Amino acid sequence: MKTCRSVGASSQMNGQHDWDSRRKRKIADITQALSVSPVDVAALRRMAISEGGLLTDEIRCQVWPRLLNVPSQVLDQEPETVERENNKDYNQVLLDVQRSLRRFPPGMPDEQREGLQEELIDIILRVLKRNPQLHYYQGYHDIVVTFLLVLGERLATALVEKLSTHHLRDFMDPTMDNTKHILNYLMPIIERVNPEVHDFMQQAEVGTVFALSWLITWFGHVLSDFRHVVRLYDFFLACHPLMPIYFAAVIPQDLPYETLISRAGDLFVQFPPSELAKEASSHESVAASTFKDFDLASTQQRPDSVLRRRRKQKQAALESSAATSVVAVARPSAARRLVRLAVMGLTVALGAAALAVVNTALEWAPKLDLFP
Repeated sequence: MKTCRSVGASSQMNGQHDWDSRRKRKIADITQALSVSPVDVAALRRMAISEGGLLTDEIRCQVWPRLLNVPSQVLDQEPETVERENNKDYNQVLLDVQRSLRRFPPGMPDEQREGLQEELIDIILRVLKRNPQLHYYQGYHDIVVTFLLVLGERLATALVEKLSTHHLRDFMDPTMDNTKHILNYLMPIIERVNPEVHDFMQQAEVGTVFALSWLITWFGHVLSDFRHVVRLYDFFLACHPLMPIYFAAVIPQDLPYETLISRAGDLFVQFPPSELAKEASSHESVAASTFKDFDLASTQQRPDSVLRRRRKQKQAALESSAATSVVAVARPSAARRLVRLAVMGLTVALGAAALAVVNTALEWAPKLDLFP
């Protein structure tokens, strides 16, 4: 028995050592991606998706604005004073925020929590005032409070506004039509993952409303551990706006948290929204269409070293022999074949999902020369 315990303890120590090493490498990679000019947004996406996400709130303060492509001048602006009187949303926002006690860290002093709740109300009302086309929905505060706790009021205001006009846009229409449309993707995904579960749900006529709170709060309302919430937000901010519905499809599986995230990413690779659109509905969601902005920005914000390398490769191709030129011409198709293999789900590693996310311009953005 002593030997067994010793082996187990040694294995745990080795596992911890490996994770510590990976963590240090990841922090170094994130620092490098942030330090180049322009910032390597594609690398930051990969870091946010892969195991452990962005690791700390300090890192999230630097990376989340990059993932949402929020300009630095916007981040530096001090939030304006909010007038609550005669605001049509104030009473409902106040009621929801007052019911949000469980979203704050246990043991937080009442005075501190109450101060944060006041800031939470101000952020929501401020975003709605700036964007009259947006409509408040119950559950929105669950997303906003996460950004407040991680970023503070100033940064949270800027990022929540960008998020609300893009990723969350479908939920903020005057009706729930677009929200229902996104929920319609759930059953086709489940059918491909687990036909037996799909058939059972169809026979039971449970519908998809059970996943509504998951979707519109990015699971913030239903997850009790704040570490899990921010880890999931890392993932969602780095991905296509419909990724939360893919994550909802893997929830019935009793798997470790990181494995659920990995599975959701792989499902997105294997069954992209374009393949499910006909089964879900004929029109594209607003959030999905606006994702092109982020995707195009990411492809343009590659480090200048990449651009220099491309120029050198093109110059070398011009100066090479005819045989070398043939190889150079073949290279793009080889790279595209690699993407195609990933999309077909021939690899189950999270790297496949990361590859698809980083190269999303192939599907959603205008045709770009992504490969040298």
